[in-house]
Amino acid sequence: MDIGKAFTYVFEDEDWVKKVLIGGVVNIIPIVGLFFTAGYMLETIKNVMEGRPLPLPEWDDWGGKFMKGLMAAIIGLVYSLPVIVLTLCFTGVIVVTGQNEDTANAVVSIAMSCIQCVNLLYVLAVMVVSPAILSKYAEAWELGAAFRFGEIFSLIKDNIGTYLLVLVITLLAGIIGNLGGIACGVGALFTMFYAMLVNGYAYGEAYRTVSASMV
Repeated sequence: MDIGKAFTYVFEDEDWVKKVLIGGVVNIIPIVGLFFTAGYMLETIKNVMEGRPLPLPEWDDWGGKFMKGLMAAIIGLVYSLPVIVLTLCFTGVIVVTGQNEDTANAVVSIAMSCIQCVNLLYVLAVMVVSPAILSKYAEAWELGAAFRFGEIFSLIKDNIGTYLLVLVITLLAGIIGNLGGIACGVGALFTMFYAMLVNGYAYGEAYRTVSASMV
């Protein structure tokens, strides 16, 4: 994979300023805006997977983008269920032990440390597999493809180096995305959207590369 390409391909599109500006403005819309920009990112993944020289989609078919972003949110919710269930169990323990203050304090302290460790490991694992999950969905726009656990984990296991590289790109993109907030709060709307586009290219290119090697 070409790491530099993930950060520069956006500027090869002659309409990149317009597309990024629209994405930044859409990001202002609470909650709903994220569905549109997530859908746009998914279409970017699809275009990169197909090897298009200029992968940035047009800002059209708003309904389609919204639905794709909504599906991405559903996928994220399902993969977050283990953390949600663990948190609910932790809350139940607090309620049960709440009658004894000393016992409650000890249980809460131990449980909190364990939950934080488990959650951190789970979040890191999800960050590694998310590129393959979203690429699987974008390949045919089938929600069920995101939950073909065997195929996804096999893909990651056989190409762990590639997906660890994608993780590095994702972390770097996150740093860039936050720079807008440091320099100017409004700027974060555009740098965060740019970071999504960086991730979109990395996800799509990783999937295209590993799929070609498996043929």
